Amino acid sequence: MFDQGFITNAINRSAENSSDRRNFLRAAGVAGFGVGAAMLATGGPALAAEAAEAPAGAPSDASILNFALNLEYLEAEFYLRATTGSGLPDSLTTGTGTRGGVTGGRMVHFKTGIIKKYADEIAADEKAHVAFLRSALGSVAVSRPKINLDASFTAAAQAAGLVKPGQKFDVYANEANFLFGAFIFEDVGVTAYKGAAPLISNKTFLEAAAGLLAVEAYHAGVIRSTLYALGIALPSVYTTAQAISDVRDSVDGRTDLDQGIGNASKANLVPTDANGLVFSRSAAQVLNITYLNAAPVRSGGFFPAGVNGVINMSGANG
Repeated sequence: MFDQGFITNAINRSAENSSDRRNFLRAAGVAGFGVGAAMLATGGPALAAEAAEAPAGAPSDASILNFALNLEYLEAEFYLRATTGSGLPDSLTTGTGTRGGVTGGRMVHFKTGIIKKYADEIAADEKAHVAFLRSALGSVAVSRPKINLDASFTAAAQAAGLVKPGQKFDVYANEANFLFGAFIFEDVGVTAYKGAAPLISNKTFLEAAAGLLAVEAYHAGVIRSTLYALGIALPSVYTTAQAISDVRDSVDGRTDLDQGIGNASKANLVPTDANGLVFSRSAAQVLNITYLNAAPVRSGGFFPAGVNGVINMSGANG
């Protein structure tokens, strides 16, 4: 949650004028800090209007953050169920749009203590991301959409050739399967925040997005490094990770951007472009992956009823 010191510093650092200050306060859902409680009383509807229709056809900052919140809901539910056996508390799932339930997910019986510690830390981070974004968005935060952590992973595994048609892929069956599931998400989160950065106009929100991107990159590095280490004893891990990467590439566009973790002779733990930079994905490309569909659709895969908010359609990449 934002405290008074954070709010005061953020307003002073990022707001160019009084209008910017009001916009930030509306987004953060803050009241009672001596900056105009009467003004804040109408903040929710004002920001809701901004989220629904951004100037000049561009998505508003609130729309972008709400899109990110959908992804954080997915990651938080995936990790929390793997580490604790249960998902987000109801208090962190309400908001605008239709709140959905979560199908699948259970505690993973980790055999390796250090992998369990990694998973615990990432789960805590993802839960904190949900709380952070909900706090920033205040009354316009979207609710958790319907999430599938069962059939979606099987569909992804079948597309990658990890299981045959008719077979099930249980991502929670063991720590290796869990790591492959995490590998699907983490790289996507990094490229999603990178792609959103140029679209965010409020400097405070941009700084927050940069912080979120950095954490997701740390997570991706942990997952990729752990999988690579497993591959030393089981080289098929490398080919499996590459197969997952190929599936992401097959639905998010014609350009071959996604990368596996390397092979027995060469590691590729930090996927970058020729300049050593993380590449970007548009929101539509991110939805192509999470919907598991190269076509322009509004639902599918991990979000069987779609995501909440105005940014909800995948791209035409078929």
